[in-house]
Amino acid sequence: MATQWWKPKGFLRNAGRPITPGAAPGTLIVDPKAARPEVRVFGYGPESRPEDTDKYEERIVDSVEEIAALRDKWPCIWVDVVGLGDLEFIEKLGDLFQLHRLALEDVLNVNQRSKAEEYDNSLFMVMRFVTLEEELSSEQISLFLGDGFVLSFQELEGDSFEGVRDRLRKGRRRIRSGSDYLAYALLDSMVDFIFPLLDKYSDRLENLEEEVLTDPGKATLTRLHSIKHELMTIRRAVWPVRELLNTILHDDTEYFQGENALFLRDCQDHALQAMEMIEHYREMASGLIDAYLSSLSNRMNDVMRVLTLIATIFIPLSFIAGLYGMNFKYMPELESRYGYPAVLFLMASVAFGFLVYLKRKKWL
Repeated sequence: MATQWWKPKGFLRNAGRPITPGAAPGTLIVDPKAARPEVRVFGYGPESRPEDTDKYEERIVDSVEEIAALRDKWPCIWVDVVGLGDLEFIEKLGDLFQLHRLALEDVLNVNQRSKAEEYDNSLFMVMRFVTLEEELSSEQISLFLGDGFVLSFQELEGDSFEGVRDRLRKGRRRIRSGSDYLAYALLDSMVDFIFPLLDKYSDRLENLEEEVLTDPGKATLTRLHSIKHELMTIRRAVWPVRELLNTILHDDTEYFQGENALFLRDCQDHALQAMEMIEHYREMASGLIDAYLSSLSNRMNDVMRVLTLIATIFIPLSFIAGLYGMNFKYMPELESRYGYPAVLFLMASVAFGFLVYLKRKKWL
């Protein structure tokens, strides 16, 4: 099936962006198309183990009051919100954790670029999460890191956090060491998710490379342009992650200290590696487009060469045929018995002579 010209899904969604021109800073407006939130809360303590069932809890909640009770009960909690369609719930959640209204506004305006901003009692981080199923899609994921809590806000179901959830459930000591390490683990999972995504593009480019060299067609060029545009979209999602991690590492922040700062540097290295791979695949796609155009040009040159050779051979034959086709009364050979086969022999000799000459010149 031919690939249609690619259009990004969810990345440039200006029409649905909940912004009112002239509104006061911190005005919260919910997109009417946004899904109702489903909230999962993980509560744990730094010393909890799998067998310590009283030191770990996972629950799906329906109200902010339940979250408040869990916060009082556990040293660390992770509130995972999927869906941004309930303004009242988000406002109450912001009041509970004392989140700045400007940060909450950025949570609801889902076209933010990746960034990190520090407020009085929390560190706010935004990243774009890119997935490839039937088509490329992108959503915004927002994180809040504070004293004993991590909040994550997602537009849609489906994320890269399942491995982090499993580590929490299994009681891995490192993941339960504190909220800062949990925030790092979530950031790292989103960055590392780029690599299997890029592996899919590597496979697609390898298949297209073989197609370009063997049997290129218009559909091949369409798919190459589609991949190139998709890689540009992924680049726009990954490039600002470097700035986000630089902001956290270079600013004098209290939220990532000691060994966790080293882990963030490793995450930054992964982001740089992903950028290098994206640039490599973009160059590869551009190279294949050039190769396709060169192949098309070579095929056209071959066709023109064959037509030129045919014309070159038939020009003298046409001259001879035209000369003897003139209806003059006194022309030599017209009355000769062997005139007709002689002319045919002459024409065949001329054609053969041209073929030998072209062969020696290596034009055939």
